[in-house]
Amino acid sequence: MAKTIELKSVITCPECGHKKEETMPTDACQFFYECENCKKLLKAKEGDCCVYCSYGSVPCPPIQEDGKGNCCK
Repeated sequence: MAKTIELKSVITCPECGHKKEETMPTDACQFFYECENCKKLLKAKEGDCCVYCSYGSVPCPPIQEDGKGNCCK
């Protein structure tokens, strides 16, 4: 049975705590994200493939699918 891939993730800004639900791309990794509240440019943490894996409530679709940490490298 195929896994259900969640496409929505809530990104929490580590600078101001602002939360926003976003739809994750399925065909690319998002390395940067600008907080709409404080305008801080978030970058994926070292070892994470994207901002969703670093700051999101749900990891990106490729990580959900196979669990490997090298989906975008």
